[in-house]
Amino acid sequence: MANPAQERNLAPRMSDQLYPAPPPRRKRPITAVTLYEPDGTVTTHTETAPGPARSHSTIKELPSDDRPREKLVHLGAGALSEAELLAILLRVGSQGETAIDLARRLLREFGGITGLSRASVSTLCAVHGLGEAKACQLLAALEIGRRLLLAEPGARLTINGPQQIGDLLVVEMRAFEQEVLRVVILNTKHQVMKMADVHRGSVNSSLVRVAEVFKEPVRANATAILVAHNHPSGDPTPSRQDVEVTEQIVAAGKLLDIEVLDHLVIGHKWLSMRERGLGFAR
Repeated sequence: MANPAQERNLAPRMSDQLYPAPPPRRKRPITAVTLYEPDGTVTTHTETAPGPARSHSTIKELPSDDRPREKLVHLGAGALSEAELLAILLRVGSQGETAIDLARRLLREFGGITGLSRASVSTLCAVHGLGEAKACQLLAALEIGRRLLLAEPGARLTINGPQQIGDLLVVEMRAFEQEVLRVVILNTKHQVMKMADVHRGSVNSSLVRVAEVFKEPVRANATAILVAHNHPSGDPTPSRQDVEVTEQIVAAGKLLDIEVLDHLVIGHKWLSMRERGLGFAR
């Protein structure tokens, strides 16, 4: 026969449950009302005070059409909001809030999915309602999404303009916390052969070595390149140093017979310096 300590150990833990148990219902206060009748009689009635309007504390209490998992099954993942997708990963919320509420709070605190992807495990663990397991699940899922966008298209992507490569690079590079200068190496058909990060830190003419920019393209016998770097501030407006670096890279490309198609500046969105006429001859 198990002793009381063993029985407590056999009780299910909160983390093992798919949804948190609803909080215990509080008893409503009983109010005594005394009525004095015209004939002199006195009667006493007891009334239960009305409780506050009840809100949903678990996802199970939501209508079935509003539950993220059921919604995904019937409508597909594309029909879910970012908060609903995160709620499926989180599985459970915290005390007094559903997994959807917790997901919305995370998106607010970190400034959306992009800010969430930049967070470290320790930063996420400091958030009320998250532990190491949930933090790792979130970051792993975000990393899978990032790799899916980068891996498959890059092998066969043909660059006819900045749109194709800009949309691809912004997914990854806008999350970088320091400036990174990246070279996209292209073949004769302007298809992506590979990408290489050639500099980390402030991108200006005194720090960036143009020879490093062209080392991999020369080794790969490339005929064209496209360069890109990020602004951690999120503002893609080119600086004077960005223009100077671009002019140097374009000039070196002409000497090496490697065409420099563009220089993209990545922030919350991307900007083409060629389209702006910055660093490229009109």
